Amino acid sequence: MSGHAGEVEAVRRFRERTGLPGLIDVHTHFMPERVLRKVWAYFDAAGPLIGREWPISYRQEEDERVALLRAFGVRAYTSMLYPHKPGMAEWLNGWAAGFAARTPDCLRTATLFPEDGVEAYVREAVEGGAGEGSAGVGGARIFKSHLQVGAYDPNDERLDRVWGLLAEAAVPVVMHCGSGPAPGKYTGPEPVGRLLARHPRLRLIVAHLGMPEYVDFLDLAERYAEVRLDTTMADFSESLAPFPGEARARLADLGDRILLGTDFPNIPYPYVHQLEVLERLGLGDAWLRAVCYENGARLFGIADAQGEGPGDPDRGV
Repeated sequence: MSGHAGEVEAVRRFRERTGLPGLIDVHTHFMPERVLRKVWAYFDAAGPLIGREWPISYRQEEDERVALLRAFGVRAYTSMLYPHKPGMAEWLNGWAAGFAARTPDCLRTATLFPEDGVEAYVREAVEGGAGEGSAGVGGARIFKSHLQVGAYDPNDERLDRVWGLLAEAAVPVVMHCGSGPAPGKYTGPEPVGRLLARHPRLRLIVAHLGMPEYVDFLDLAERYAEVRLDTTMADFSESLAPFPGEARARLADLGDRILLGTDFPNIPYPYVHQLEVLERLGLGDAWLRAVCYENGARLFGIADAQGEGPGDPDRGV
């Protein structure tokens, strides 16, 4: 932890000057070690989807990464994982249930894939089953869907009852559905628009603000009251996929449905960078408090009071 003392202090100062009791990060990655190592190897090789050097900032062991998030004051976070072929999702869900059981700061996370049996294992995750050592942790609080990596259509008929189940249970789904960093066969606003037309109550969280189709996904958020967007990797000062300046006012208008996301630990910069990027938008401290804490606290029913226990901002500092 000592090697990150400066970063911890920088995040603490951000929380202090904006009046934040803590942070809620809806887009962090924890996954089985061998899977994570393959993800890191892909980034190390500057895989075809990224096409650039991408040094992983937080390559520590799992327990050290957990301690670092606590030191940053992150009260709740996720274990985003995603399958790229049939037969992976149920196994990943079991691992994530166990991770949430031993890591109370983490919102139990699950995933899915269009395959035979998907409705059964999604229902089991929602109802709190599956996962070694997961007794008492409760059902999945959030799901991850990655249309780019999984290369599947969200309108696949095998998923239709699953989306209905998740909408009925009011379990949010973080979906990588924008066409950045490279388009996929089923990315973009059109497939998602068709999905929402059938399931308008689905609590969909559009990852990366829908990069690069920001405006189209903002349109969907304005049309559907349960659509939210996370800020993951949305660095508006970079040229890779610049956020249109004229759309910033819409971020303010939708301030109750924008959520902090960072992609920790798979980021090529310090954790505080994402916070400073949001601060530089100039939308005010009240907006920052909503995005970085209050919206997530409301969505997941997290108590606002400070005190002892998992997620306390000063734990581990």
